[in-house]
Amino acid sequence: MLDQFNRKINYLRISVTDRCNLRCIYCMPEEGIKLMPDNEIISFEEIYDIVKKGAEKGITKVRLTGGEPLIRKGIVNLVKMISEIKGINDLSMTTNAVLLKDYAQSLYDAGLNRVNISLDTVSPERYREITRGGDINRVFAGIKAAKKAGLNPIKINCVIFKNNNNNDAKEVARFCKQNDLQIRFIHQMDLKQGEFSVVEGGEGGNCKNCNRIRLTANGEIRPCLFNDLSFKVKETGIDTAYYKALKEKPKYGSKSIGGSFYGIGG
Repeated sequence: MLDQFNRKINYLRISVTDRCNLRCIYCMPEEGIKLMPDNEIISFEEIYDIVKKGAEKGITKVRLTGGEPLIRKGIVNLVKMISEIKGINDLSMTTNAVLLKDYAQSLYDAGLNRVNISLDTVSPERYREITRGGDINRVFAGIKAAKKAGLNPIKINCVIFKNNNNNDAKEVARFCKQNDLQIRFIHQMDLKQGEFSVVEGGEGGNCKNCNRIRLTANGEIRPCLFNDLSFKVKETGIDTAYYKALKEKPKYGSKSIGGSFYGIGG
């Protein structure tokens, strides 16, 4: 699939839920969020149909995100469904890894290739502060389980905050080097202010070479994270939603007033 600027779009990021078991300070307000009603959350069958149609059009790469995807009931079944779609050769997940110890082997067996794990510090105290109560030992256990299961590569997503000297990031980088993990530094972003940059060690944030579109937890295809354009699959149909997303995908990101990382998947 090509968009209007001749960029090859082959990557679909799917937010399977807006719910999360952490309250990271840069993602969710401390009091939580107004959750999508259950009857608005897209079903696995609908996700399957959208991915299958996307694969027929040229989607080869799928990433499952959230919220936290591992709290979506039956997530292993969804992984198996997508892994069996002809043309999908790269199936991954972004997770906070709090529950990964219990799911890593099942996810791998179902067809998941690899994981990106959010980890902004290796200090238990700072982790509790950043996540508002999270236990970093569960993350370490999740990483260990992912390696044992064969999920590879394991990439660590580390947010670099604007208001510190990045000592946390340096410690995370050291941890990754010691444990044969790949590191990606993500500068703290602001959807509403349009503040974003290229991911260090990754491809995100580079509008010139953007190859992705997004499916939200309530069934909207969004052509750009930093834009409010969205097309509801249930209203337009799958083919039309894809067509409009490609036709109207902007050349550069700007800002998203109505978007949120927990609802779109980052």
